[in-house]
Formats: sequence, C-alpha cells, structure tokens
Amino acid sequence: MHVRRPATLASLAAELGVSRTTVSNAYNRPDQLSPELRRRVLETARRLGYPGPDPVARSLRTRKAGAVGLLLTENLSYAFRDPAAVGFLEGLALACEDAGQGLLLVPANPEREDVAAVHRAGVDGFVVYSVPDDDPHLAAVLERPVPTVVCDQPELDTVDRVGIDDRAAITQVADHLIELGHRRVGVVCMRLARDRNDDFVNAERQHNAHFHVQRARLEALATAFTSANVDWTTIPVVERFDHNIASGASAAAQLLDRDPQVTALICTSDILALGALAEARRRGLRVPQDLTITGFDGIQESERAGLTTVRQPVLEKGRAAGKLLVNAADHNRPRTVTLSTELVIGTTSAPPRITEERWFGP
Repeated sequence: MHVRRPATLASLAAELGVSRTTVSNAYNRPDQLSPELRRRVLETARRLGYPGPDPVARSLRTRKAGAVGLLLTENLSYAFRDPAAVGFLEGLALACEDAGQGLLLVPANPEREDVAAVHRAGVDGFVVYSVPDDDPHLAAVLERPVPTVVCDQPELDTVDRVGIDDRAAITQVADHLIELGHRRVGVVCMRLARDRNDDFVNAERQHNAHFHVQRARLEALATAFTSANVDWTTIPVVERFDHNIASGASAAAQLLDRDPQVTALICTSDILALGALAEARRRGLRVPQDLTITGFDGIQESERAGLTTVRQPVLEKGRAAGKLLVNAADHNRPRTVTLSTELVIGTTSAPPRITEERWFGP
C-alpha cells in the first residue's frame, strides 16, 4: 500500500514555482503578496495536504511563542468557576486579542510545589494572578528571562503590578459599619498562607500572612476598629483555605457558634459573604435586622443578593495587566497601575440589633 507523504514547505514551493519565502509569507505576512498569489498558494496547499508552517519550528526561529502565560496557583477549573477570576480572565483575553497574542493558562496546585508547568510553558511573558510572596511557582516564573506582570499580589519592587488600594477600599466598609454602630463584629477571610488552615486566626498569623491582599485588608480593619475604641484582639477572625460558598457558610457557622452576639460579619470576598448569607438563613437570622453581612469584589451574584460590598473592576484589571505585558519592552522601570473601587451599600447592612440585655438593662 502506497502512503502519500505529506507536503512540505519546500515541495509546495516547488509545485508552485515560487520561493519558500513566498509560501511562508502567504501564512505569516499576507500583506507581502497579491491577493491572487496568496489565494493560489493556499488552494494548492489544501490540495496537496500541506498543514501550514510548523509553529514549534517558527517559535524556535523567531524565539517568540506568540502567547501570554497566566499563572494562577489554583486548579484549572478555578479560572472558570470563580466569578472574579472569570472577569479577570476575560479582560486579559481581550488585551491578548488586541495584541494578536494567544493565552496559555498555567495552573499550579496550591498544595504542591511541582513547578514543571512553569518551566515548560511556551510563552513570551507571564501574568501572575494573586499568589503568595513565598510561592515556588512565582519564583520559577521570575527565573524565566521573560517579562512578568503581577495582578494584586505580591508587591515586588522589580515587577510591573496591577491592583487596587485594598486598605482604602476595606476601610470604607469598616467606616460604614462603625457609623451604623457596630462594634461586636467578626471577620471571615480567604487563605493567608500556603498551608491549610480552616480555623480561627491569631494576631501573629494575620501579621505574617504571605497573601498581601488579605494581610492588608485585615490590617486596615484592625486600624479602623482600634480607632473606634474596639480591641482588635477580641475580634474573631476565621480563615478558609478553599474559596467557595460552602467555605463561607462553614466559616460563618464556626464564628457564630463561638460568639452568637456578633452583630456584623465582614467577609473579605463576595463568595464567602454569599456563604455567610446562606448560613444566616439556615439559622433563621434576618439580614440585616439580626445580622449585617458585607463582602468584597462586586460580582453579579452579590448584586442580585443586595450585598453591601466593595466593587472592584476585575475585567479592567485583566485588560490592564495584558497591556502592561505586551508593552513591557517599551519601559525600563517597573510600573504600577492602581484602579479605583466603589463602596456599594446594599440591603445587607443596617444598625445592630437591640439585644434583650441592652433593651431591658439599666
């Protein structure tokens, strides 16, 4: 049985009686050919079964992969499941489209230190999405001789960064609750380090958190409530490693079991806040009459729930990170883009309930 060998760039050029550069231009630089000549090259290629230039060989020649790598230290499904991550991914994809770049997701399990995926990623640069400062995958990225942009965290003096002013943003939440009269509050926060901790968090762990965003938000809350004469060491803070609604619900349950007199739960993400809302409903607590709940992010689900939260521009974060990366060659010094946020006062915050003790007391 005779098997026809696939056509090559050289055999296609010979068939057409043109140079190999002409064939290559038909695919890579079509503006260099007349429309008629390019049509003839492509039609002959289809007839002979020529698949086009080998992208691997082309990248070896040009030393360009034509793609941006997105590093997120989560499982791959997180990028399509978490609403804030989805918005960021959309913005980054739009920037890549504008620049004619592809996008390669480089997921890294947060509980493993296998950095092989970073080393073998064929990309021209990395966008690092919200990782701790001691993450081994981040260290592997920084070893690569390609441009890097960090979104949110960590803050590195030598790398471009896109983010928000987390301290100022969550201080608005604290000030709102303090003005309403809340002093007995609890906090549900996202993971603070690479080690799993689904429990209450002491002051040392808060202060030494390797996730800069969570550390900044907790420090800002501590400053605001201390200024309101509240001893921050008495405020229960519960951490959750996994970021989903079930984690928010279980954290709220753990906190309310310890201190049923808490009048407000401050959640450092909307996802955790939606879980806290579910737990409040399960307990028969009215929100906000019995319990105020706040979030952070401004995702669509929180808007539908009427959540008091901080709205941040997640899509614009992705777009800005992509623009910084594709224009990295035009700048010598690290750049920082700080995007604005907005406090959204919804229907889940109100003055604290009047307890029986306060009602009947002297």
